[in-house]
Amino acid sequence: MKPLEIEVFSCRSDNYGVLVHEPESGLTVSIDAPEEKTIVEAANRRGWKLTHIFTTHHHTDHVEANLALKERFGLEIIGPVNEAVAIPGLDRSVADGDEFQFGEHLVRVIETPGHTAGHICFHFPDDKILFSADTLFALGCGRLFERPAADMWHSLQKLAGLPDETAIYFGHEYTLSNARFALTIDPDNEPLKRRAAQIEELRAEGKFTIPTMMGLEKETNPFLRAKDPAIRRNLLMEGKTNEEVFAEIRKRKDNF
Repeated sequence: MKPLEIEVFSCRSDNYGVLVHEPESGLTVSIDAPEEKTIVEAANRRGWKLTHIFTTHHHTDHVEANLALKERFGLEIIGPVNEAVAIPGLDRSVADGDEFQFGEHLVRVIETPGHTAGHICFHFPDDKILFSADTLFALGCGRLFERPAADMWHSLQKLAGLPDETAIYFGHEYTLSNARFALTIDPDNEPLKRRAAQIEELRAEGKFTIPTMMGLEKETNPFLRAKDPAIRRNLLMEGKTNEEVFAEIRKRKDNF
């Protein structure tokens, strides 16, 4: 089985566009559809024809190009069953635990409510790749628009259970802000300090911070680490539940 080919590019103000190409079948999927022009340019640059969109959630900056790309390419749109009515052009709805083939590669659906009520992630378990959109970012997580903090904490714990070697492709370039915030929550975390310095350099050079790795996130991302004693001490929340600590971290980031 040949490895997947992945093209990452910037679109809109801070979205990442991601195309995934399955070389044996020629299938090509856009992970969400933030912007028609940049997605078409990326596909043309690689000589790929789009056959699918995998939609993670209904927000406009993730579905705006659905219908235009469907008209242009005649592609299939797969998205979350719990947001089916809000996904333009949806052909197939999928739920937590559903599996399907993308050429020779297995895709597993993980429901991650929090940012939106029906948000899903697409996991390629054999390839150790996760497309997390607006649930899990490098050093961050999505804002809580439609579900409470406890739901997002549970969703993040599901993702954190994936292998440390899992490469994570996320939906937005928020990493520099996330790193600076993480240091206010976990200032004595040496791996975090080293990573934050690296991110400062990358962004100063205009380079991407995608993908990240699950093992690195579990070591440095405060949104995955509400159980950590040092973070709890820093927040003066040593007797609180994990959900309460996570909620406080999310509230602080909202105001950062």
